[in-house]
Amino acid sequence: MNETGLVVKVGIADLKVVQVPDLIRTSGLGSCVGVIVYDSSKKIAGLSHILLPDSALAKQAKLNVYKYADTAIPYLINLLLERGARKYALKAKLAGGAQMFQLSSGSDIMRIGPRNVEAVEKQLAELKIPVVASDVGGNAGRTIEFDPETSQLKIRQVNKKEFYI
Repeated sequence: MNETGLVVKVGIADLKVVQVPDLIRTSGLGSCVGVIVYDSSKKIAGLSHILLPDSALAKQAKLNVYKYADTAIPYLINLLLERGARKYALKAKLAGGAQMFQLSSGSDIMRIGPRNVEAVEKQLAELKIPVVASDVGGNAGRTIEFDPETSQLKIRQVNKKEFYI
């Protein structure tokens, strides 16, 4: 890491954008999905911590657009473009979407992790942004950190070695 850079933290149902020399990190990715969208030559990246797949599930009057895959991802893309990223150069990396609880029923409603991954992939496909790497599924939470200088996503899971994608 560049000694002058900051580590910008993204909370749950939140999103932020950074440029070199800063890094961007989120933790608490259980069934949530961390979506990194970046332009490697402009060295700019955004991270969205997606909590739920679809804003149609929203019950509150004031919608948090950062919370849902269908609203957060287009918002993040627009923010990146406003800050100088180029649409044709954008790529994505994903992590999270774990199935945190064992299910005895076949109910789709509790498959939040897999549904989040599907919703994120659908949004990115519709926006024609390729997913170049991912570490999704399983049953363990993750902490991720992205470096726009190297385009490397560091992933940490409890009781496992950290690795990069």
